[in-house]
Amino acid sequence: MNDDNNLEVFTTIVTALKGLEQEAQKRTLQAVITFLNIPFSSQASSTRSTDNAGIPKHESSFSQDRDMSPKEFLREKLPKTDVERVACLAYYLTHYRNLQFFKTLDLSALNTEAAQPKFSNAAVAVNNAMRSGFIVQAAKGSNQLSAAGEVFVQALPDREAAKANLSNMRVRKRNKKTSGKNSNKE
Repeated sequence: MNDDNNLEVFTTIVTALKGLEQEAQKRTLQAVITFLNIPFSSQASSTRSTDNAGIPKHESSFSQDRDMSPKEFLREKLPKTDVERVACLAYYLTHYRNLQFFKTLDLSALNTEAAQPKFSNAAVAVNNAMRSGFIVQAAKGSNQLSAAGEVFVQALPDREAAKANLSNMRVRKRNKKTSGKNSNKE
């Protein structure tokens, strides 16, 4: 393909995407990249910070391989339950697809892309992951990976370490009955 054809394709794509909202543009481009099986790293973002020499800083070290497919990622993390799989998929969307806010449909689509068994009820799996503290609600019906979910997935496949990290993150709720009894004794 010559440069004139490249420019024509580029113009067609930009014109088609202009009519969409920014989030829809992002999802559409990600879907095209996935469909065409184009290796793409979200590290190429121009919004990354740089040091004084202009060299991009790595803001976090969640994984060495940012080009890992979702199938490889799940094979590495070995989630055992639907809740753990939801947490892993949320982590992948957040750190590998640069999609901080996502919906249940995004998780289901990524689950399919990763060649995982379908969720019997994706909404229930997501709600259970919320109850477990792996994901939290965000604006406009979206969800996002929680800090506890992030720490849990980072420790996988080491289950013991993942559970220990999770228990260290959780804040214990005070029992109202107990706290009421203690205040009466004072």
